[in-house]
Amino acid sequence: MSTRLRWLLVVLGVLALGVPLTIAFLRTHERVTRTEQLPPQGEASYNPLYVLGQALRADGITVHARPRVDLATMPLQPRDTLVLLQDSATLPASTARELLAWVARGGHLVMRTPPAEQAEVEPAEVEPAEISRNGPLLDALGVDSIGYGTGCQPFHVRDDPQHVEFCGGRRFAVAPPQGMRLERSWGEDSDEYGQVFARLRHGQGSVDVLADLEFMKGLGRPAPDDAPNAKPGDYIDGLHDKAHRDLTRYLLAPRYGEGSMWLVYGSRPPSLWNRLFYQGWPVWVPLLLALLGWLWHRTQRMGSLLPSPAVERRSLLEHVRASGEHLLRYGKAPLLYDAVRRAFLGRLRRRAPTAAVLVGDAQVQAVAALLQWPHARVHTALTAPASHDLPGLRERIRLLIQMRNLL
Repeated sequence: MSTRLRWLLVVLGVLALGVPLTIAFLRTHERVTRTEQLPPQGEASYNPLYVLGQALRADGITVHARPRVDLATMPLQPRDTLVLLQDSATLPASTARELLAWVARGGHLVMRTPPAEQAEVEPAEVEPAEISRNGPLLDALGVDSIGYGTGCQPFHVRDDPQHVEFCGGRRFAVAPPQGMRLERSWGEDSDEYGQVFARLRHGQGSVDVLADLEFMKGLGRPAPDDAPNAKPGDYIDGLHDKAHRDLTRYLLAPRYGEGSMWLVYGSRPPSLWNRLFYQGWPVWVPLLLALLGWLWHRTQRMGSLLPSPAVERRSLLEHVRASGEHLLRYGKAPLLYDAVRRAFLGRLRRRAPTAAVLVGDAQVQAVAALLQWPHARVHTALTAPASHDLPGLRERIRLLIQMRNLL
């Protein structure tokens, strides 16, 4: 079969298999477009005023975002605007005085009352005279928080006549001190309901106090499916709401476009450890599992896989002594003597070959002359003892060892 014919058969086989599968897939599947809102990333995940800052920058305004009020790094100018989302009760008295001095020179401060510190309760359970912690800045403005109001504040707009605001904020009562005057207010002058907005004139600038600034945040919530005129992907909170954008534009109007905008969002970016734990788990979880597996592989098991080697319980000398005692017990003493005598003769052949080849009395005389020992002593050492003569056996073995050591 030629190469061209082989490739032709392959192509025909692929087409015969792929065309029916493609037709079946197209008939059983339908293309659907679905929009999903991803969670915010980067600065937008921790800065509630990020969307506001981007909108102001798009309008040609210089914007500075800060997590906390730090006047040493915030060169506020007389025509600037400061949106203070941070809890003003946490500001020290010195910072409050500097902020009011800046307002008197022509600055514009937008702030809120302290956030609620207790669980949400029914309106009937709220004490009208409840006083919350204000802080030095609100005290200097003559603002006293009176807790939750008994309802939301109506805010009628053309396309949403039933719109309401400040449902979860702390309302307040305002009594401006000497040197300040109340320019505008919004709410009800009663100890039970209170105000939701007040604009105080101080020197050449102004201070706006609101029950909350939730409408100014950019992190809105998706609109429910049963909301009127709601479309997929619509939001009903934050700056996604047209009414909220109008209210925000009204609050920023006094110094809008004249100076810089300072947005203090009152929260810090997540720490490095927080990011590693929640966002870096695809990396550290496999590494942790690999480390645990390696530790499990290298750890010592309980018990042993092989039998322990036998431990010698006696020394070599003990074995030799036991062997000698065994031979003595069974009448094999001549074997011990022969072994020591062969060791002596082996040393004699290496040191004095002439004496080693002699036999009988001639060898005795040669060894006696070589060691300068008496003839009788050497003859006794080279003569085998009787089988049951243990003292004679010990004496001859002692003499043979001495003679061997002297060679």
